[in-house]
Amino acid sequence: MTTQVLYHTEVENAEGIAGRVHTINSNDLNITVSSPLSSEAGTNPEQLLGAAFATCLNATLEAEEKRQGLAHRSVVRVLVDMSRDVIGFQFHVEARVYIPDVERQLAQNILETAAQRCPVDKLLSGSKNVVVRLVDSLDES
Repeated sequence: MTTQVLYHTEVENAEGIAGRVHTINSNDLNITVSSPLSSEAGTNPEQLLGAAFATCLNATLEAEEKRQGLAHRSVVRVLVDMSRDVIGFQFHVEARVYIPDVERQLAQNILETAAQRCPVDKLLSGSKNVVVRLVDSLDES
C-alpha cells in the first residue's frame, strides 16, 4: 500500500535542550528551546507536545462537531508532567476535552470519533502514560 502524503515538514534541532528548533523546508517555525528544569527562556518539549496534541485533537473535534451540525465549541487542555524513571525521564499526558452545551453521550461519541481520527492521538494512544477524557469543567482534577 502506498501512502499519499498530504503535507510534509522537516524540523531540526542541532543544539540540544538549550538552543533553537526550526523548520528547514520553510520559515514557519523558529523558536528558542530550553529545559523546563532551568530558568533559561525558551519553549520546552513538554509545551511543544502539549501544543501539538491540543491543537490536533481540537481541530479534529471541530470537524466532527461540524459533521454533527453543531457549532465548534470544544476546548482541549493538555496537561504534561515530566517525572524521573529508572533510566531517565518520562512524560505523563492528560488531554481534558470540554464540549459545552452538548448532551454528554453525544459529546462522548464526538470525542471517541475524533480520537480515532486525530493523528497525534493515534500516535500517543498506545502509551499507558496518555489519558484522554471528557470533562464537565477544564479545572477538574
